[in-house]
Amino acid sequence: MQQITGYMTYIVIDTTDKQSQAFLQYVKTLPFATIQAGENATTIEAMEAARKGKTTKHKNVKELISFLNK
Repeated sequence: MQQITGYMTYIVIDTTDKQSQAFLQYVKTLPFATIQAGENATTIEAMEAARKGKTTKHKNVKELISFLNK
């Protein structure tokens, strides 16, 4: 079996009950797991901008790629 490297899997855990909290505590003990609680500052800023309508529109993919490469 070929080993896949470099991939990440994200899991969202609703920690409102004891069982899910216990699972989260277990995951924290694993040497290959990293816990990131919530969104980072860049993501929050982007979500707020989108909610306020501060987005850009592009006619096609070529125009979007050109905009992103600036």
